[in-house]
Amino acid sequence: MTEQAKTTAPQTDPAVPVVGPDDGETIILGTTHMRVLEDGSHTGHRLAIAESVLAPHTAGPPQHRHAQHDEGFYIVSGTVRFTLGDKVHDATAGAFVMVPPGTPHTFANVTDQPAVILSTFTPDLYVQYFRDLQNVIASGGPLTPQAGAHMMSRYATEPATDLA
Repeated sequence: MTEQAKTTAPQTDPAVPVVGPDDGETIILGTTHMRVLEDGSHTGHRLAIAESVLAPHTAGPPQHRHAQHDEGFYIVSGTVRFTLGDKVHDATAGAFVMVPPGTPHTFANVTDQPAVILSTFTPDLYVQYFRDLQNVIASGGPLTPQAGAHMMSRYATEPATDLA
């Protein structure tokens, strides 16, 4: 039997995590509340999934690029404005935006209503960034552009300063 066949064979008692509507790790990032549904610990770190609620008029992060992971955004409700390089897209409920490595991007809720996003990270690299960011915010530490760029760099991400 090949190594791949061994890993895809049916298991008699698989560990299947079930995250209820009130479960999951909560990360508070200012006016954005994130609920981590899968942090990669059950997927061999191949995939992480989070639900984020963006309050009305929530500015997003500075436009940035990830070197090592894809990031997907499914809009559950509301409208989210994505800036992808020099193009702007207002994505509404039911839309999906897939951002491959190297693509400059940011997002924001510019409306008067909350927006809910389901995000995927492949691999799970960026979930720890959100935890670290929450810790800086909670400690009252200054989140200068330089500090933010340094934190991003630990997760193979950099600001897209050429588009600022």
